[in-house]
Amino acid sequence: MHDDRYNTGMYTLLRPLLFALDAESAHHLTLESLQLASRTGIPGACTSRAADTPHAVMGITFPNPVGLAAGLDKNGEYIDALGSLGFGFLEIGTVTPRPQPGNPRPRMFRLPAARAVINRMGFNNHGVDALVVNVQRANYRGVLGINIGKNFDTPLERAADDYLICLRQVYAHAGYVTVNISSPNTKNLRQLQQTDELGRLLSSLRIERERLADKYGRRVPLALKIAPDLDPSQITAIAGLLVTHHIDAVIATNTTIARDAVAHLPHGAETGGLSGAPLTAQAQSVTAQLVAALDGAVPVIGVGGIMTGADAAARMAAGASLVQLYSGLVYAGPALVGACVKACAQPAS
Repeated sequence: MHDDRYNTGMYTLLRPLLFALDAESAHHLTLESLQLASRTGIPGACTSRAADTPHAVMGITFPNPVGLAAGLDKNGEYIDALGSLGFGFLEIGTVTPRPQPGNPRPRMFRLPAARAVINRMGFNNHGVDALVVNVQRANYRGVLGINIGKNFDTPLERAADDYLICLRQVYAHAGYVTVNISSPNTKNLRQLQQTDELGRLLSSLRIERERLADKYGRRVPLALKIAPDLDPSQITAIAGLLVTHHIDAVIATNTTIARDAVAHLPHGAETGGLSGAPLTAQAQSVTAQLVAALDGAVPVIGVGGIMTGADAAARMAAGASLVQLYSGLVYAGPALVGACVKACAQPAS
């Protein structure tokens, strides 16, 4: 067993090599290397383990409250390798009904001075059928969330059709399903967060989930992933709709379109969603507002700007039931998982 100092040191050595590549190439190289390590039985060289700290959320018992956020493994190609890192759960996707290439490259940028990432990937993925094949092939038996979206060329008024197609396809294979209406990189997608549009979408999903639950004899929880760029009245309205439509969790938050903290930096003006340390306070605030508005009726899963164990513990202290990581892994490496699990297990001070 390798301790955290070893894990952190390994990634500190590797990071300059990865950062010498463009961000998307480094992303793929990291995943391929992790998969090779996993297949050869040496994932311990870059991972750390903390004792299980079970958390019951959405009717599911998670071995620990620290999960992988959607976006890192869009097609479910690296499930077993990522499952070796000590996460309490994995979320794959976002997946759409049909394959799509996403936006032109370059479309992902690191901002090291701010410990941040900007991406405008655009839901690049191989389509829902390919993802299901990968899930069936995986040996991972932990909690697996599948994040679903709409194709870029599906008109907004028909967006529900795309979400329903994906829900039907992934239902039998998912521990829970996340409805992503908050990426800034699919044109007009965030309009689905408006009260009328969101109410219609959630109603359709609720009815279809009831039908699928009867068909499969299992009620798969639904989560909704929202943006950080919402005002308090929008947050309150969304909270009400979550309760009305019996949605099982809300994931707060996706990336931000705000640029105040990074506008002066190289790549700071790139279009897309900003994640990492500049998002920490904003995502923390939205989490706290949701927790207050929901008053225990729906659990909140905290994501966005969780760069350290202390950040994870703070999100839990704000009322999140679980947390998820993505950009923090780019800067801290896989040891961040164990650090967050340990920090979340500490009693609140």
